[in-house]
Formats: sequence, C-alpha cells, structure tokens
Amino acid sequence: MNNKTVLVTGGAGFIGSHLCKMLLEKGERVICLDNLFTGSEENIKVLYDNPNFRFIKHDIINPFFASEHIDQVYNLACPASPPAYQFNAIRTVKANTVGMINMLGLAKLHNARILQASTSEVYGDPLQHPQTESYWGNVNCNGIRSCYDEGKRVAETLCFDYHRQNKVDIKIVRIFNTYGPNMDPQDGRVVSNFIMQALKNEDITIYGDGNQTRSFCYVDDLVKGIYLMMNSKDEFCGPVNLGNPGEFTILELAKKVIEVIGCDSKIVYQDLPSDDPKVRKPDITLAYNKLGWKPSVDIDNGLINTIKYFRKFI
Repeated sequence: MNNKTVLVTGGAGFIGSHLCKMLLEKGERVICLDNLFTGSEENIKVLYDNPNFRFIKHDIINPFFASEHIDQVYNLACPASPPAYQFNAIRTVKANTVGMINMLGLAKLHNARILQASTSEVYGDPLQHPQTESYWGNVNCNGIRSCYDEGKRVAETLCFDYHRQNKVDIKIVRIFNTYGPNMDPQDGRVVSNFIMQALKNEDITIYGDGNQTRSFCYVDDLVKGIYLMMNSKDEFCGPVNLGNPGEFTILELAKKVIEVIGCDSKIVYQDLPSDDPKVRKPDITLAYNKLGWKPSVDIDNGLINTIKYFRKFI
C-alpha cells in the first residue's frame, strides 16, 4: 500500500477528479487544490468520505504553503477549453507562469517530484503530422489562443529550467483531446457540444468545413498514462504525448454522436475560429516504449459512457 502524500492542483476539474479517484484507490493521501473556476465540487463530492482525501479551495496564482510533507505534485490547474481560457486571458497566462513558479517552488521546498500537465496545443497549427515530441510547433504568439498555447510552452520551459538549475524532479505530459464523464456540459469543447446538442435534438454546430481532424482519448486511459509517467524512471522527464492516435474528422465525430444517440439533429456550419488547428494526432511511440502505455477504450464505448453521464443534465 502506498503512503505518499500527493498534491493535485486542478483536482476538482474534469481530468483532475478522475486522477484524484485513481490515486485514492492506490492508497495515496490526496490533497486536492482547485479555485473552482472550471472545476466543480460535484466532481469530487464522492471522495469526501475518504479519510485520505482533502479539498482546499485555492488559486495557484497565489503561493500555497503545505502543512505537511508533499511527495508528489500533479499540476493540472489551468482552464483547458477555449471559451474558459479566453474568458480571462491574463489569468490564464498567470496560471501557466506565476502558478507554475509557485508549484515548482513548492516541489523544490519539499524535494517532491512534479508532473506538469502540458498540452498538444504547444504544437499549434502543426506542420508535422502526426506530432512527435521533438516537433517544436507552429504557434501564433499573438492570437486569441496564445494565452493558453504560449502559456503552456512557457510552463514547460520553467520546468526544465528548475530541473537544470535547481535539480527539481520533473515530469511533463502533453495531453491531447480527452473526453469522458465529469466534463462540463457547457465548456465549449467539441465532444460536449455535440453530445449536448444531440441530446436536445438541436442542430449540431460544426466550425469550418468539418474536415479538420482530432484524436479523442477516453479519460480513464489518460489518467493511467499520467500516473505511469509520474512514477516512471528518474532519468525520463519527457515531454511525452498522451492521447489516442485514432484520428477522426470533426464531421465524422458529429455523425457518430448522432448515430449513437439516435437523434434527428441536423449538421450546420459556422466560421472557423481564429488559429484553430487543422490537424491533431499524437505519435505515442515514446509513451509506449518508455511507459508501456497505449489507450484501450475505443471511441464507441467511450461515447456511450460519456453520453450516459451527460443525460442527467437534460
């Protein structure tokens, strides 16, 4: 039985709540930090009765002083959907810079290992396909998505600088599109948008011509990969891609959601948002070779589980 004390920032969010649950199942003591901007106590209330779980409402832009020794830090604290991270772009940048510095400082103080949840958005609108970790990306540093894209790139830089300069033990994962229960139905992401529109029998909105591609990883698969990376060999810092290499056009996804739900929704088209990537597909060779990780949940079963969760909001 593990006896580590683990800090999860953004722990009441979509991915963070699943990670907290898994860590508790592995016998670890979990301190969940979240400012509840995009996270929700509804996601973690099932964990409150566990004596190894503690929730603290806190924004990592402000320093956090732990009252006990911390062994590991999972830093997931940042809005991840475009409407959420664009709502207050400056705070998004601060979460990825000031917040990252605060968490790295905490890790240094406690001699803790820290895992940074980076993103496939560091690749921008990629000119390489599929994307490997060695690709430097094609990011607009002045666009409306830059607060997130460039913020996450700076966060990676900070991690490696603290590692080289202060010997902080770091791990970095680059998370590709993820879906599943505990997603915010109003978060503006493509999977939640399509499911909610289809469940209401409304038109399904596609931005652009629908030929842009994404790869969708079920959340259970993702958190297993995150855990494996955190507990991987010391010398492997990453970054490492975590995502499902199964690639779908947005139009194909819309049709699949309509098929699974069995609704009469029609597909309508609107203008593509600025800097929206045309393709997105992870090369997960490194994750497989270093972690023995690959996703196991296919899109059909993943959608069934996700739709079941979303039905309660209708």
